[in-house]
Amino acid sequence: MTSAEPDAGLLAPGWAGSPAASATSDAAYLRALLDAEAALTRAQATLGLAPEEAATAVTAAARSGDFDARDIAVRARGGGNPVIPLVADLTKAVGGQYGPYVHRGATSQDIMDTATVLVAVRTLDLVRADLGRTEAALARLAAEHRDTPMPGRTLTQHAVPTTFGLKAAGWRSLVLDARDRITAVRNALPAQLGGAAGTLAAFTAYGATDPTALPAAYARELGLQAPGLPWHTLRTPIADLAGCLAFTAGALGKVATDVLTLARTEIAEVSEGSGGGSSAMPHKANPVRSTLIAAAARRAPQLAATLYGALTAEDERPAGAWHAEWEPLRDLLRLVGGAVRDAAELTEGLRVHAEVMREHLDLTHGLIVSERLSAELAPVLGRARAKSLLTELAKRTYAEGRSLGELLAEEPELKGLDLDSLADPARYTGAAATLTDRALERR
Repeated sequence: MTSAEPDAGLLAPGWAGSPAASATSDAAYLRALLDAEAALTRAQATLGLAPEEAATAVTAAARSGDFDARDIAVRARGGGNPVIPLVADLTKAVGGQYGPYVHRGATSQDIMDTATVLVAVRTLDLVRADLGRTEAALARLAAEHRDTPMPGRTLTQHAVPTTFGLKAAGWRSLVLDARDRITAVRNALPAQLGGAAGTLAAFTAYGATDPTALPAAYARELGLQAPGLPWHTLRTPIADLAGCLAFTAGALGKVATDVLTLARTEIAEVSEGSGGGSSAMPHKANPVRSTLIAAAARRAPQLAATLYGALTAEDERPAGAWHAEWEPLRDLLRLVGGAVRDAAELTEGLRVHAEVMREHLDLTHGLIVSERLSAELAPVLGRARAKSLLTELAKRTYAEGRSLGELLAEEPELKGLDLDSLADPARYTGAAATLTDRALERR
C-alpha cells in the first residue's frame, strides 16, 4: 500500500491542491501558532515587559526551530489543545536565559484563537483574489451578452424572455456581495489576549502598569485589529467568519447550479470550457467545476451552524465550545477557497451557446410572449376577449404545431397590428439591457 501525506485531500477534490489548502494545512496552522507566540514576546518587549534580546531569541527560534506537527498533535491529547506541547517545544528551542519569556502571561486559548485568526486572514486574502478573477470574468460575459436573449425560467418552466447578460450580471452581483462581506470581516478580525480568565491579571504580575495596552501592541505585531475585550466566550469574530464564508459558498453555488441546469444535454445553452471525463462513458464531458462548487455550497451551511452553536460558550473560558470550532472553521475555509478557485476557472472558460438559447425561445410556439400579447391586445379587443382568444390559440399551437404569431395573423380583428414584432421573443426582454448596464457600474 502506498502511504500518503496526512491531510492531502484525497476525498476533497474541491479544495485539494488549491492555495487555500496550503494556507490551512497543519504546517500553516503550526506556523500561525508560532507567529502568535513570537509576536506576544515582541509586544511585551515594546512595552518594557521583556528584554529585546528575549523577543529576538523567541522570534528566531519560532522561525527556525524544528517542530513536528504530528508529534505535537499526538501530545495535544494530554491538555486538549496543541498550544501546550508547542509551548514546551518552543521554550526548549529558545533555551537558557530567554526560555521563560515564551508564552508569558498568556493562556492557550489566546494563542489558539490568534493563530486561527491569522490562518483565516491569510486564507481570505487568497479567496478575495479568486473572487476578483470571477467577478472580472462575469463582467465580461455580461457585457458581451448584454442583448443575448434566452428563456427566463420560473418553477422550472419557460416564463418570459430574459438575456444571458442579465443572468451573468446577477451572478456577478452575488460575487461582489461575497467579496464585500469577506473584506469587512477580514479587516475586522482581532487578535486574542486576555490571560487565564480574560482579566490580563498575569501581565500585571509580570510588571505591567497598564496591561490594557498589551492587546493593542500584540495586534500591531500581527497586523490584526486590537480586541475591545478578550473574546474567549464572546465569539463574534468566529460567527462573522462563519456567516461570510457560508454566504460566499452559497453565492458561488447559485452560479454553479444555474450552469449545471443550463449545461444539461437536453438544454445545452452553456458548457464548461474543459469538462471532466467519465470512468465508464468516453463521450461525456461532465461539468466538474460546477459540481464541486455545488458540493461545497451544500456542506457549508451545516459547518457554519456548528460555529454558530459555539456562541453559547459558558463561563470565562468554555469546555468544548471553543474546541468544537477548529475543524469546521478550517473545513469552511478550505471549501470556500476551493470553490472560488473553481468558480474563477468556470467563469473564465464558460462557453455560451447563444444560438441554442435563441432556438429555445421558440419551444413554446410563441407562448413565451403571451404576457406581452395579453397586455397589447386588451386595448384592441377588450380584456375578456383578448384573454379568451389567447387561451384558445394557445391550445391550437400545440394541437396544430403552428406558432402563436401565425395563428394571430389569421384573426381579422387584428389586421394592421405589427404581429411579427409583438410575437418575437427577442423583442420582449424588457429593461434587461439597462439593468445589466446598471449592474456593471458597481465596482
